[in-house]
Amino acid sequence: MTIWATIPGYVPEPIGADFPWLSLSILFPIVGSLLVPFIPDEGDGKQIRWYALGIALVTFLITVGAFLKGYDPSLEGLQLSERVNWLPGLGLTWAVGADGLSMPLILLTSFITALAVLAAWPVSFKPKLFFFLILAMDGGQIAVFAVQDMLLFFLAWELELLPVYLLLAIWGGKKRQYAATKFIIYTAGSSVFILLAALGMGFFGDGTPNFEYIHLANQNFGEGFQLLCYAGLLIAFGVKLPVVPLHTWLPDAHGEATAPVHMLLAGILLKMGGYALLRFNAQLLPAAHAQFAPLLIILGVINIIYAALTSFAQRNLKRKIAYSSISHMGFVLIGIGSFTSLGTSGAMLQMVSHGLIGASLFFLVGATYDRTHTLQLDEMGGVGQKMRIMFALWTVCSLASLALPGMSGFVSELMVFTGFVTDEVYTLPFRIVIAGLAAIGVILTPIYLLSMLREIFFGKENVELLSKRELIDAEPREIYVIGSLLVPIIGIGLYPRLMTETYTASIDSLVSRDLAAIERLTERSENIPTSKKLYFSSSSAPEI
Repeated sequence: MTIWATIPGYVPEPIGADFPWLSLSILFPIVGSLLVPFIPDEGDGKQIRWYALGIALVTFLITVGAFLKGYDPSLEGLQLSERVNWLPGLGLTWAVGADGLSMPLILLTSFITALAVLAAWPVSFKPKLFFFLILAMDGGQIAVFAVQDMLLFFLAWELELLPVYLLLAIWGGKKRQYAATKFIIYTAGSSVFILLAALGMGFFGDGTPNFEYIHLANQNFGEGFQLLCYAGLLIAFGVKLPVVPLHTWLPDAHGEATAPVHMLLAGILLKMGGYALLRFNAQLLPAAHAQFAPLLIILGVINIIYAALTSFAQRNLKRKIAYSSISHMGFVLIGIGSFTSLGTSGAMLQMVSHGLIGASLFFLVGATYDRTHTLQLDEMGGVGQKMRIMFALWTVCSLASLALPGMSGFVSELMVFTGFVTDEVYTLPFRIVIAGLAAIGVILTPIYLLSMLREIFFGKENVELLSKRELIDAEPREIYVIGSLLVPIIGIGLYPRLMTETYTASIDSLVSRDLAAIERLTERSENIPTSKKLYFSSSSAPEI
């Protein structure tokens, strides 16, 4: 199998193209959402929630069918390809497909969304609008990972902004308008850089504009042009990841969101930024990535330490978990910035792992708030005796978040660490300093998570809170949601190849492309300024 992204004019042979799996997975939930207003409902959401759950489950089964029937993990190229000339004059093509960078995240999206619908079972205020937005987001987020046209990617990226804004502004907490407005300003404002980069890359050269990834991968962009596009895309995707200091919208959004929206934000939305960095910055702009990679690693370390320390200071439970998410996404940046298959594979696994773990923690935050009606740790305490099952669920999910061996988080963070430390592209002092600083975050995580558990369940007893009758233990629906998330968390932790084999071939191809760019950079080592020699080794890049 040849590397699809490096062969001019190569059109990959579609696998499983006898059935439009990916187009169906995108359009089915969107069409299903458009039918929501016509579903008979008494106004309390009891009928519409079953309809929404059915649509979400069928969408999940479609993505599973795509993986089982049309996707071969051993191939590095584009699979499940579908292509229709949509607006030829503008160069806009309905091009969808999947490779190792996108297939795991497509499955994650449909899986988390189905569980988010189940988590939204108690929603009774404007239920039709709520589930309409959830289903529309499902199709839009799958499209972000499945489309193979940069202009179409921009449209899909924008499609999910409005549902999130409305879900925050209508069903959020007391400061919902502020959080929703801040979200839309940050994300919509940064999206301008995606559009500008897409237009610049699509109109590059002479002839009809072409925005398809396979075409852009074979364009001979100049190094200066790549650096400019890379910088703009880094800002856009850095907001969504999020990267410090572009992160401030996330704690506010999480602080006001409801449990199902939490699950979508932590489980899927943040992964869009990491995926886009891999797809565009690392894959399509390798020469610029060779220059920017050290910055990604430094930003990753800042994310890990700054967010972990900030999480210590948070007395609001939602904001504490939100900063924990920002800290964990720092490992994704380090993995993307490494030039080893192991490190980059660890970044991919960290996205999947954090999607599962983050969704579980935020679901538990919502369930706990429904009982205590407070998010302040100072007002909780002593509820462990009344909510023993809830305490067990919290403990297991927190242990997964702090990267306990046997859980998916341990494997992904270990892969990132090992991959970066053994990355001979960087100098040894740089690797030692970065690894040492990142290790601080690993040490801080169990401290603030375990202290959080102690304060919630075994802290100073709140007599007024303990006297409330609604302080009941976990319900079967809640146990099912957490159990569904723990199965892949533990499964991946015990046997990581369940996940890594789905994308290893694509990651190897991506790293080979980036190493070739590094090799060209080191060939000009005499012209590299001293500042860059602090990061890159003076020796030649490893052979490809």
